[in-house]
Amino acid sequence: MKIAVFPGSFDPFTRGHESIVRRVLPLFDHVIIGIGINVHKNYFFPLEKRKMWIEKVFAGEKKISVESFDGLTIDFCRKANAKYIVRGLRTTTDLEFEKAIAQMNKTMADEIETLFILPTPELSAINSTIIRDIVRNGGDASPFVPSAVDLKL
Repeated sequence: MKIAVFPGSFDPFTRGHESIVRRVLPLFDHVIIGIGINVHKNYFFPLEKRKMWIEKVFAGEKKISVESFDGLTIDFCRKANAKYIVRGLRTTTDLEFEKAIAQMNKTMADEIETLFILPTPELSAINSTIIRDIVRNGGDASPFVPSAVDLKL
């Protein structure tokens, strides 16, 4: 069984995230959307809300599950029997950052491959940090998130 993990904080989950998951779904038997928990990071939206949003976005899709995890992504992959990590790349800055992580992961877990997916052009500017700023300042960020994601505080 080919299992992939799409890890992230998803604070919030965006249309770009959704697009990546839907585009890789035909490649795998199962995709786990892994919400990483970093104790040193302050999240804008609570974990329970982020998990609920993602589950609503993919309601009825049997090949997708949503789980939270702490620690290393490769350890989470091993526990889930996932041999693939999926990451989106919007910019060259993303590439450099994600490449370094992928190379470290490969050194620590040779059995796990990282796959990079480019966003579709119309979604490439969407970014969770900007969405949080829009919400924080009372703007309407609904065009940038799936309809199941209710950003009202």
